[in-house]
Amino acid sequence: MLYFAGTFVANYMEKRKRILFVINPISGGKKKKGFEKRVSEDLDATTYTAEFVHTRYANHAYELGVQAVAAAIDVVVAVGGDGTINEIASALNGTDTVLGIVPEGSGNGLALYLGIPLNERAAVRRLNRFEPITIDSGTINGHLFFNMAGIGFDASVSDRFANDNIRGAIGYLKAVLSEISTYKPKQYTLDIDGKTFKREAFMISVANSPQYGNNAYVAPQASITDGILDVCIIHKFPLYIFPMMLFHLFNKTADQSEYVEIIPGKQIHIERQTADAVHVDGEPKEMGTVLDIAVNPSTLKILC
Repeated sequence: MLYFAGTFVANYMEKRKRILFVINPISGGKKKKGFEKRVSEDLDATTYTAEFVHTRYANHAYELGVQAVAAAIDVVVAVGGDGTINEIASALNGTDTVLGIVPEGSGNGLALYLGIPLNERAAVRRLNRFEPITIDSGTINGHLFFNMAGIGFDASVSDRFANDNIRGAIGYLKAVLSEISTYKPKQYTLDIDGKTFKREAFMISVANSPQYGNNAYVAPQASITDGILDVCIIHKFPLYIFPMMLFHLFNKTADQSEYVEIIPGKQIHIERQTADAVHVDGEPKEMGTVLDIAVNPSTLKILC
C-alpha cells in the first residue's frame, strides 16, 4: 500500500509541468511585491509546479531563459514588459519550451494582441488553460523580434523613453510629445522581396503583430502566424494631422490613412543615410545604415 501511494505521488509529480516565472522587478513602474503569494493562490497546482526568479541586470532574462531550456523547464513566464518578453522569447525561440506572459509593461503589445488579460491575477489564471500556439519571429540585423521593430520617429521615442526616469504610459506619452515637434522625416531605400522603393518617411515599422501596445494598431492586418511581415511606412505629414493619425491608430484604421503605406514581405533590406537607434520590441538598439530584416515562420511556442 505504501509502495502504491509512493508510486502514485511520483507519477502525479511527473505529470505536472515545471513553470518558471521570470520577474522583472522594475518593468512598467509596477511593484511586484507579493507576486509569488498571488501566483500560489491562482495557479493550478495539479497542472504546474512553480519556480520564481528575479532579473537583476540587462539581458539577465535571456540568460535565465537559456538556462531554463537546458534544464528542460516546460514553461517560462515573462513577468514584465515587451523588453522582458523579447529576452525570454529569444532564448526559447526554436525550442520546445513554451513562453507564457504576465504583462507588466508600459505597452504590452504582444500580450494585448494575444488577448492576455492585463490584470495580473487573471493573466496567471489564463496560464492554467495551457493552450500553446506557434508563432513567427523576425530578425533585424541578427536581433530577434516577436511583435514589432521600427526605425525613425518611434525608435527615437523608444530611445528617449529608455533614458527617462518616468516609466509607464505617462512616461511614454511624455517621450512622444518631446519628439513630435522636432523630429524630421528621413530618406530610405527599401528592397522588399526584390522590389525597390524609395521613400521619405516619418517612420517605418516592421510588424509581426498588428499593434505597438496600448491598443495602438499600426498594421491592422498583420498576423503572427502567416509567415509574412508587414512593412508600415508612415509618410511625412503636417503636424496638425497628428491627432487624426492617433485616431487611426486607436481605431484600427491606420491602413486607411493617405499617409500610411503597408507593403507585406518576407525579406526586407533597408538603407538609410545615417546610423541611428532602431527599436526591437520597444527596446532601442544602435544600428548602422544598412538593415536586413527577415521573417522566421513558426519558431516560438507561446501560451495565449
